[in-house]
Amino acid sequence: MDEASVPAVDPAAAASGSGTTQGRGPRPVLRRRLLAALVLGVVWLVITTAVAFAFFLSSERTTELVGHDAVVAPRLDSHAVLATGPVLPDVRIEIDSPVGVEITLGKTDAETTEELISRYSLIVSNPEAQADKVVDLVVAMGVSALVRGAAAGLVPVILYLLVGPGRRRAMWDDLRHFRFRPVLAVALVLAVGVAMWQPWWREEAPIASQRDWTTLDDFLGDDFDLDLPADAAAVQIRANAATDGSKKLVGSVVDTWSKSQTFYDDAAAAAAEQDLRQPGTGETVTVFVTDRHDNVGMDRVAKALADAVGSTTVFDGGDDTSTGKPWEAFSLESLDKEFKTFDRWAVTGNHDHGTFVGDKLARLGWNVLEGDVVEGPNGGRLMGYPDPRSSGLGSWRDDKGISFADAQQKVADEVCALDEAGERVNTLLVHDPNLAKKAIAAGCADLVIGGHHHVDKGPTLVEGENSKRGYTFTNGTTGGAAYAIAVGSKPKRDAQISLITYGADGRPVGLQLVTLRTDGKYEVDPFVAFDFADPKDA
Repeated sequence: MDEASVPAVDPAAAASGSGTTQGRGPRPVLRRRLLAALVLGVVWLVITTAVAFAFFLSSERTTELVGHDAVVAPRLDSHAVLATGPVLPDVRIEIDSPVGVEITLGKTDAETTEELISRYSLIVSNPEAQADKVVDLVVAMGVSALVRGAAAGLVPVILYLLVGPGRRRAMWDDLRHFRFRPVLAVALVLAVGVAMWQPWWREEAPIASQRDWTTLDDFLGDDFDLDLPADAAAVQIRANAATDGSKKLVGSVVDTWSKSQTFYDDAAAAAAEQDLRQPGTGETVTVFVTDRHDNVGMDRVAKALADAVGSTTVFDGGDDTSTGKPWEAFSLESLDKEFKTFDRWAVTGNHDHGTFVGDKLARLGWNVLEGDVVEGPNGGRLMGYPDPRSSGLGSWRDDKGISFADAQQKVADEVCALDEAGERVNTLLVHDPNLAKKAIAAGCADLVIGGHHHVDKGPTLVEGENSKRGYTFTNGTTGGAAYAIAVGSKPKRDAQISLITYGADGRPVGLQLVTLRTDGKYEVDPFVAFDFADPKDA
C-alpha cells in the first residue's frame, strides 16, 4: 500500500475527539450503556408491576377468623366484604383504602347457630384485633406478590445480559431476514394472552352478586328498636330469603355490639379520672389481669388503667379462654393488641385446655412462664407456673398423672431451693394461688399472685416458717365472668384489675385493686403497702 492510499488524519480533529474516531470515544459508549441500563430498568419495572399485580389479585390466605376457617383475598375496591355463607347475610363496609378485602367464612366447630351468634357477639364487641389480623394478611400477600414480580422481572434482564452484544446482533440480523416475523410477533402476543386469560371460558355471575346491598338499619327495619353505634352507619347487608329469617339473630349481635361499645368505651374513658396511686421515683407499676374468659371489651379498660399510671408491663394469670380452642384466638389477639408494646408475662389456666393458648401467646411475643426464673418488672426475679389441671403444660409435661397436691410440693421445693441459694423469687405468678400455698407458707417468695376463684382475696401477709415475710393475693375475674362465661354486652359480675407497684430493686412495694362494677361504676381500693421487715428487727 502506498502513502497516497492512506487517508489523512487531521491532528486537530484527532486531538478534539472528532472525525472518524468520535463514535468510538468513551462518552458515546457510556451514553449507550446508560441508555441500555435505563431500558432494562424500565422493562424490569413494567414486568414487575404487571406480574406482582396479577399475583396479588389471585392471592388468598387461609386463617382462623371470628371462630371460622376463613379465606382472605384482596379485591380492587374500597370495601371489606364478609361472606358468611348461605344462612347469615353477607356484610360489607367501606374502608379508607384503594385495596379492599373479601373474607369468606368456612367451617366452624360451633354446634348450633345460637352458639355461633354468641361468639359473634363476643368478637364484635372489640373487633380491632381481628381487623388488624386481616390487614397483616393483605400486607403479607402484597409483599409476597411484589417479591415474586421482582423475580419475574429479572428474568429477561438476566437473559439479555447473558446473551451478550455479539450474539444479540446476530439474533437481530437473523430476525430481520426472517420472512414470517410479523406472524411470529402475532403468535407471541396470542400465546401470552392465552397463558394469562382463557377467552373461551366465561364464568357465570355468582348468585350473591345479583342481590343488592342495603344498609344495616334498613335490613333490620322497624323490627328492632336499636340505638346503633356511629360505626354501624357504614355497614351494609346483602341477604336472601333464607337470611331474612335470621334478622332476629343479627339484631341480637348488633344489640350486643351497640351496648358493649358504649359500656366499655365509657369505662375506658373514665379510667384516668380514678384515684390511682402513682409510682414514686424508681418505681414501676405492672397491670395484672386474669380470668378474662374471652371478654375482649375489658382489654381496652385494662390498657386505659395502665396508661393512667404509666405502666409498661403486664401479667396475665390465665383462663383467657373458656375452652382453649383455636376459635378463641380472637381473645388472645385482642389482649396482645392492647399490650403490644408492653413487657408481657403469662401463665395458662385450667380452662386453657391443650397447648393452643400457651403456644399462641408465645408466638405473639408473650413470655409464657413454665417454671423458670426470668427477669421481671424493674429487674426483679419472676417465676410462674401453668395450672396443672389444664393440659400437662410446662414443667408438668414430664410428670404424668401429677396431682394438685404433688404440684404444690413441686413448686415449694423449687422456689425454696432458690431462696436458700440467695436467689429469692420476688413474684410468683400462678393461675390458682393455692398452687403456691406451700411455697408462701414456707416463706420462700415475696409475693404470690393468681386468680381462678373469680373473687378477690388479700393481699394477705404470711409469716413464713423461715421467719421471712411474704404476701399472697387473689384477683377476681378481669372478664367479669360467671363460671367460665363472659358473653354479653357488659360484665356478668364485677370485673377486677390489679395494679402492682415494684421498687427500684425489683421487689413488690404494694398493690391496688380496681373494680369495674356491672353498672359501669368504679370501686378503687386503697393502696396496700407491703412490709417485708422482720418484726424482730424493729
